[in-house]
Amino acid sequence: MVSIVIPHYNGKEILYDCLASLSKTDYSNREVIVVNNASTDGSVDSLAGDFPWVLLVNKTKNSGYAGGCNAGYAAGSGEFVLFLNNDTTFAPGWLTPLVTQMQQDALIAAVQPKLLAQTQPNMFDYSGAAGGMMDVFGFPFALGRIFFSLEKDENQYDISRNIFWASGTAVMVRRSALEAVGAFDEDFFAHMEEIDLCWRFHLAGYRVVSEPASVVFHNSGSTLRPDSFLKMFLNHRNSVLMLIKNYSAVSLLWVLPIRLLLEVLAVLFSLLKLDFVRVRAVIAAFFAVLLQLPKTFKKRALVQKSRKVVDATIQEKLHRRSIVLDYFLRGIKKSSEIEKSHGSKWVRAGI
Repeated sequence: MVSIVIPHYNGKEILYDCLASLSKTDYSNREVIVVNNASTDGSVDSLAGDFPWVLLVNKTKNSGYAGGCNAGYAAGSGEFVLFLNNDTTFAPGWLTPLVTQMQQDALIAAVQPKLLAQTQPNMFDYSGAAGGMMDVFGFPFALGRIFFSLEKDENQYDISRNIFWASGTAVMVRRSALEAVGAFDEDFFAHMEEIDLCWRFHLAGYRVVSEPASVVFHNSGSTLRPDSFLKMFLNHRNSVLMLIKNYSAVSLLWVLPIRLLLEVLAVLFSLLKLDFVRVRAVIAAFFAVLLQLPKTFKKRALVQKSRKVVDATIQEKLHRRSIVLDYFLRGIKKSSEIEKSHGSKWVRAGI
């Protein structure tokens, strides 16, 4: 059984396109749960009549992607839980390869399909591409996308491999692994919550993998534009909170100061570009982190107490240099170029 969970907030057309595409899925042992995050546009009012096979879970307030996913996960019963954005559509035969991959190894906690752009199906999608990676300072990128540089899909990442994070756009998760490490952190609201979850999977000794035989199309940015203040604020805030939660004290002593320096550089660079929205977002994120520190340290204590894997092992799964400096100073625009430039172990060995 696969429990398919779709958190939803406004936008009837994108939700109905998603469900119409989902109805053509040839994998029958599934349940579909739409979590209505207190939509205000009536987009789920006729859902029961139009898609009677969908279980609708209504929330009284918008708890973001994280809260919506957690509510759907709790309402389902499948051995595997597939979290989907409501602006996704699917290639034929997309679901079976994900299930097959999960069944191959009980230590696989999460698997991500290949994500392609709905508007340009020959291009990787911004929100995860062929699998999520991250540098040691907490800056994420993906196989097929570094910052705003997207690659054309030329089958260059068509071998299943271990990745660091699986995109919340479309990710299948083992229910028992979720029960072991805890669900999405709802204080993140949206963005980075799936990376935080995958980090906890790694700390517990699980694997996260890609499965390019499964293809999902995504209309990235249809809910929240990449250049919006809220999106940038959430990305910067949640990234730092994630580092504080999941790194050991020894690692934090050297990682966090460098990360904060990179935040200062981001502000200065944005000022030079007259990008005042990002300047405000980074500064607001810094103060938000300070406000959330007491709560974050309580969560950190639980994570560190239950960890089974040391940071040295975790860092082998990360890009050991700054992807920010690689991209903006060294001109590296493709994930494959990272391997060519200095033979990153995660690319060469698929760690």
